[in-house]
Amino acid sequence: MSTSEEVYEASALDPVETRRLVTENVADTGVFDQSIVDKARAIIARYPQSRSALLPMLHLVQSVEGYVSQAGITFCADQLDLTNAEVSAVATFYTMYKRRPCGEHLVSVCTNTLCAALGGDAIYAKLKDHLGVGHEETAGEPGTPGSITLEHAECLAACDLGPVLQVNYEYFDNQTPEGALELVKSLQVGEKPHPTRGAPLTDFRQAELQLAGFFEGREADLDGPSAAPETVRGAKIAAERGWTAPAMPDNAEFPPLPEKK
Repeated sequence: MSTSEEVYEASALDPVETRRLVTENVADTGVFDQSIVDKARAIIARYPQSRSALLPMLHLVQSVEGYVSQAGITFCADQLDLTNAEVSAVATFYTMYKRRPCGEHLVSVCTNTLCAALGGDAIYAKLKDHLGVGHEETAGEPGTPGSITLEHAECLAACDLGPVLQVNYEYFDNQTPEGALELVKSLQVGEKPHPTRGAPLTDFRQAELQLAGFFEGREADLDGPSAAPETVRGAKIAAERGWTAPAMPDNAEFPPLPEKK
């Protein structure tokens, strides 16, 4: 076995994906036109150190290509004066940065413990069977109308509303396998059902542009409901009954910091 083959086999990533990352020629960054360069500079201006802009920059490149390509990594590295390796280390650490082109919509099903017990596993199995794809795979041509990328998510931080799923990171709470299937079918035919919470649905690339900090005429999306009644019920009861948490004493003692070694 050659050295390259050993690298492919030893990688924790899918061997096919590893081969692509090792051998793929860096694509032409010309796909990121002047308008994207201007947005990148606007992002960088938000931070005292340019490298701090990397996370929103990666969302920006995803808004262009639907994933973080090698060209996207090079673009971020050039704009932030980083190496490709430094950008790749971040892009491959977080699951929100995709290494393969996504569909028009990203459907994320929570399969963590509580959601799984309440039906999340059944929802994921139903959608997997309907779409004919697995985790981080796309039904349809990526980026085209009606295409769906499916993934199971570890936790979507909505245990009081489980089982939940997200479409382009907007919440659909209290789901059932049948309801989730109808939701995905409606997405496939071009409909955009309104989320339980959050902004009206757009598509994955537009959502990525918003995560980068650009709303471009969609400022009203910020006004979408972000909390469900179940989530704030405890706070509401406490306010009605005048319950408050004890105040911290002025002379509270804190444990000593460990000695640096």
